[in-house]
Amino acid sequence: MDIDKIDRQILYELQQDAQISNLELAERVNLSPTPCARRVRQLHQAGVITGHHAQLNPEVLGLSLMAIVSVTMDRHTADRFEKFEHAAAELPEVIECYVVTGQDSDFLIKVLVRDMRHYEEFLLRRLTKLEGVSGVHSSFVLRQPINKHELPI
Repeated sequence: MDIDKIDRQILYELQQDAQISNLELAERVNLSPTPCARRVRQLHQAGVITGHHAQLNPEVLGLSLMAIVSVTMDRHTADRFEKFEHAAAELPEVIECYVVTGQDSDFLIKVLVRDMRHYEEFLLRRLTKLEGVSGVHSSFVLRQPINKHELPI
């Protein structure tokens, strides 16, 4: 799909406020409502827009400790990695997971927990018991000075 200037404006506005009405969106991008709605539908169909999500405040929900965990696997096979990915996705504390290169670990996972006791339970009773995990290294986030959710378009 070719994304033109108007599509980029639509994407920018939707990243700022996913609940914006079509009428207001159309006004902001200087279109009439029908073509605006058509463009949004096309962006969905092309897979450019993949969903609409509420951004929650983890601290208000009692999740005040964030960790970035490096996970090392015992074997480097597609099957082993797929099993880990599926198992990690089932752990509610894991909010992001990346397969990485250039360091000693195979995965980086972002974890949100209530406190250190919750993290200890997560680490010792669940994460390290996943098939193939041979090592972990935890780094705790002190603060998050940049927290962008918008893509640069």
